[in-house]
Amino acid sequence: TGSLQLWHLFIIGFIAGSFQAFEYPAYAAAITMMVPKEQYARASGMLEMAWAASSVLAPLMAGVLLGVIGLTGIMIIDVVTFLFAIGALLLVSIPQPPKSDEGLKGQGSIWKESLYGFRYIWERPSLLALQVLFAVGNLFDFGGFVLFAPMILARTSSNEIVLGSVQSAGAIGGVLGGALLTVWGGTKRRIHGVLIGWALSSLGLLLMGLGRGLVLWMLAAFIYAFFEPIVNGSDRAIWQSKVAPDVQGRVFATQLLLSQITIPIAMLLAGPLADHVFEPAMMPGGSMVGTFGRLFGVWPGAGMALMISIAGVVGMVLPLL
Repeated sequence: TGSLQLWHLFIIGFIAGSFQAFEYPAYAAAITMMVPKEQYARASGMLEMAWAASSVLAPLMAGVLLGVIGLTGIMIIDVVTFLFAIGALLLVSIPQPPKSDEGLKGQGSIWKESLYGFRYIWERPSLLALQVLFAVGNLFDFGGFVLFAPMILARTSSNEIVLGSVQSAGAIGGVLGGALLTVWGGTKRRIHGVLIGWALSSLGLLLMGLGRGLVLWMLAAFIYAFFEPIVNGSDRAIWQSKVAPDVQGRVFATQLLLSQITIPIAMLLAGPLADHVFEPAMMPGGSMVGTFGRLFGVWPGAGMALMISIAGVVGMVLPLL
């Protein structure tokens, strides 16, 4: 109708996010029924590569097409691609999982089945430990990640070309990391792929905070994104291997909830902490300048750089412990 308002985007984002919560558990469970167990990590690598590739190509295409066909044209393309995806799904046969003892135990009312995923994870200490790692790790990881754009803009007088170059380097790293996992298949013990990959990815966060120029920022973004597919693909392969196929929908939904519930908390906390605590503390005469001023400087963005570096250090230490 030509009356787009900012609040419309919040509603659209809420609806899209709600239905994506259905999509991931179904997708991951379907892969289990279609792919041999030893190929789970490779399948995840292909998925991660596709996501990263779209993050490289989509913004470029949108920028070019916006001036040619307008926002309405881009939305039409969006709808057409969804219809294409649905059509492809209709051509694929996804076998139904066989009944297992775990599945029989989880049967009952919708309330009982909704809580079954929590009980399943709680009763398996190794999966519970992995779940805690992701919940705590994501709190720090995303707390640092969401600040890298404002940090770069603050340190470059809002130079969008520098920011775009850093983001592109990260997207390319994600594509190559997904491609590596697809070809390689991951570590023999999947947990090593999760833990070592997470530590190396967090090294990218640390370098992002310590960097003061385009080259190091691009390298940091590349390292961070390169190891993300290895972490996520290895983790997904563990859950697909260890959880009975007929309860994976419930368990994967719970796993997604528990591992990501700290992400919005991190996003809500990062901004106020940067604006009211770390940025003022890293300005001339600030309380942290004497300790960290030599590493991060005393100009705008220094406080956010310190926060990103802290997130990187925690992200390296936590999985190694």
